[in-house]
Amino acid sequence: MKYMTRLFVLLAMVSSLMQAGDFLMPDEAFKPYAKVNDTMQVEAGVVIADEIYLYENKMSVTLKDTELTIKKTQKPEAKDHDGSQVFFTSPNFVLTLANPKSLSGIQKFTVVVAYQGCSSKGLCYNPGKKEYSLSVDASKISTQGSTPTNVKTTPKLEIEQPIKEVSETDAIANTIKSGNIAVVLLTFLGFGLLLAMTPCVFPMIPIISGVIVSQGEGLTTRKAFALSVVYVLAMAVAYTIAGVLAGLFGANLQAALQTPWVIYSFSFVFVALAFSMFGFYELKLPDSLVAKVSSGNNRGGYAGVAIMGFLSALIVGPCVAAPLAGALVYIGQTGDAVLGGMALFSMSIGMGLPLIVVGVSAGKFMPKPGAWMTMVTAVFGVMMLGVAIWMLEKVVDPSVTTLLYGLLGIGFAIYLGVFEKESHVFKKSVSVIMFIYSVALLLSFLAGSASMLHPLGFLKGSVTSSVVQATASKELKFKVVKSLDALDKVLAQNKGKKIMLDFAADWCTSCKELAEVTFKDANVKNALSDYVLIRADVTDNGEKEKAMSQKYGVFGPPALIFFDENLKVKSSKTIIGFIEPEKFIEHLNSL
Repeated sequence: MKYMTRLFVLLAMVSSLMQAGDFLMPDEAFKPYAKVNDTMQVEAGVVIADEIYLYENKMSVTLKDTELTIKKTQKPEAKDHDGSQVFFTSPNFVLTLANPKSLSGIQKFTVVVAYQGCSSKGLCYNPGKKEYSLSVDASKISTQGSTPTNVKTTPKLEIEQPIKEVSETDAIANTIKSGNIAVVLLTFLGFGLLLAMTPCVFPMIPIISGVIVSQGEGLTTRKAFALSVVYVLAMAVAYTIAGVLAGLFGANLQAALQTPWVIYSFSFVFVALAFSMFGFYELKLPDSLVAKVSSGNNRGGYAGVAIMGFLSALIVGPCVAAPLAGALVYIGQTGDAVLGGMALFSMSIGMGLPLIVVGVSAGKFMPKPGAWMTMVTAVFGVMMLGVAIWMLEKVVDPSVTTLLYGLLGIGFAIYLGVFEKESHVFKKSVSVIMFIYSVALLLSFLAGSASMLHPLGFLKGSVTSSVVQATASKELKFKVVKSLDALDKVLAQNKGKKIMLDFAADWCTSCKELAEVTFKDANVKNALSDYVLIRADVTDNGEKEKAMSQKYGVFGPPALIFFDENLKVKSSKTIIGFIEPEKFIEHLNSL
């Protein structure tokens, strides 16, 4: 479609130049042909002039008016040109025929050669099509389309067929299918280590640190290590169970756990744990989940830590990434929950190894009881409150979380002694900076323009409003759909165009990172300028949202799916998880 638009514009602009002889006429630039060779194969192609090239996806050789079929097509390899595959030299297609109905005698048929190309000087020509009436001796064609009998053949150079591309997710699934078990487990352990560096796992750092610090006095490095291992093992078990169930039943279980009441409840757990660290009360056994999670007297705290690790994996764990999706695809396709589960468990351990280091560090560098102990405990209490607010971002308005962050920062700055005259210079500097930033957040909320990155942006005033509006107008525009019917309708309306479908949800951290980093990059915006952008909002995870996910094999957001001009999914080009702007542009260029 892009080339068709360019075609009409250029034809109008350069018609006078063509008359002056600057460009070749179409019949001079392209000379198609078709013939039957001695082995009853059809040879067809287009002889092109100098500085002329043909687009591979516009070049085709087909049969009509016959019951003969094509068994195999040999063609030369195309070259990359500005993101498109083209032929710079005259392509010759060799069609090996098949005779499935055992026809005999001379059979007439029509060969259709279709093509479109451009001049390197800047002109694109109209699509061309030529038909040729040919005939073959059907008795010399095998009924299965093998090499004709009673005919001496000259060995021909076989054109190596390109290897079928597969998506990263399918490639990972194939790794499980074909790989040695040890190799598979080590591979997924490596995937887990990489996933540990993603923003989705970061909230677990203050959780495990806070849980270990809450054990109180007598915490040794050995015990901190043991508690960290228990936390990570519980997290791994949660991922494995949820992943296996998702693979077997095609359900996005993580999304099911992102309902508001679950988020509110778990956020309250963190608030309760934080307030206990502030010394408002001491959580003890006996009955509540909070007591089990937080009490240092609970059989060494192991059961509570295990519960926190299990729940943390489900509630604040990462969004679906390619390795996780690959394992789920493998389980869904083969039903082999054992090997798939082992892969997921290995991946979860990889994700947890850095958390073990964090947990051990929290125990190793714990100060002796005293003022420092109180300060460290308070710091982790603030971190717990930060996690609670971060969780609320998924279910409340951004302005609410901006207000809460501002109040938390002001309170902590006062606790650090922002107004005290005598204070350590480092402590004073941190408290002052935190107080100023938190006040800015509060003012941002009061001004109705809540923003964590630019809290005082509202002070720019009306003078720069036009600039702001101009910048906003350049933002990528997505057509949001929440049902399969709505999605199909939008797709049908844009048939013939390049389309990108983005599966996203409000509770998905990687989706937010994709939107704030990749989709705001100027080069990415430019690269997507000729795409129709559709966003499948699966926040609610109801029946309508599940229908969209199931149709396109999406286990959870984020997932980017690309369609060709005939609305066929380019499955090998699907992106699962976050992708950096530079790599995303490279990916678009490969489409």
